[in-house]
Amino acid sequence: MFRSLARLHHQFGKALLQCKTRTKPQNFECSLKYSSSALTERKRFYQDVSISQGEGGLFEINLDRRKLKTPGGKLFTVPNEALAIAVATEWDAQRDTLKFYTMHMTTLCNTALDNPTQRDKDQMISAALKFLETDTVCYRVEEPYGLVDLQKNEWDPVLQWIENRYNVTIGSSSNIMGPDIPQATKETFCQHLKSYNFWSLTGLEYVITQLKSVVLSLGMIDRHLSVEQAVLLSRLEEEYQIQCWGNVEWAHDYDMYELRARTAAGALFVHLSSESSTVKRKLLQD
Repeated sequence: MFRSLARLHHQFGKALLQCKTRTKPQNFECSLKYSSSALTERKRFYQDVSISQGEGGLFEINLDRRKLKTPGGKLFTVPNEALAIAVATEWDAQRDTLKFYTMHMTTLCNTALDNPTQRDKDQMISAALKFLETDTVCYRVEEPYGLVDLQKNEWDPVLQWIENRYNVTIGSSSNIMGPDIPQATKETFCQHLKSYNFWSLTGLEYVITQLKSVVLSLGMIDRHLSVEQAVLLSRLEEEYQIQCWGNVEWAHDYDMYELRARTAAGALFVHLSSESSTVKRKLLQD
């Protein structure tokens, strides 16, 4: 039953849109201080979006002739051209009104550049691994039996994959306390996450927060799961209830597509951030 759910939803797609001509107000700073709970929309104030390579091989985003800055006032720079193109595409795709809450790549870059919580890699890894103790796919119900079977059939293969992939033991439990994760498993994942750079960790933590699952996040980052599969697996109980009782179609679809967009952006951010050193060397050699 669950696998048929995937066919009801379109795959998250990507598009590079051509810039449209807009009227630009005067004396507008490109240092935009916004958040999901504060400034979420603003009139588009630029015509053209471009990228340029600055000092140290870092790439910058230009809105007309003004350089983009972070909410903290830093020059907005990213480590490679691919990531710069992804961010520029978000700005280019905005129409008359800038909808900042749709610009996930820009937000992730701002977070990595400003580091508003002033955390180091060890603190980020610790925060990410806390989700392992309450991982979505580790908590099982005892009834109804239809959902019990669904969890077993859909989640067990992913658990088996990650246990084999990283040579760890995770397990599952219907106890409210969840499974007892061995210390050796935590240490293995800790060492693995240390191989990520700061930017990639920023994206990975974002994905884990969206899916409430280390298992599903690593499965997607390792390309064992697609974005669509990971999102549907993270919403398994909700999808089961919808199949049983129906849903408010527009609300369900909106939640699904929003989660898919955020998760896809986070995964793309991880992969593009991991490519920084290779891309930079090639560009400098050229």
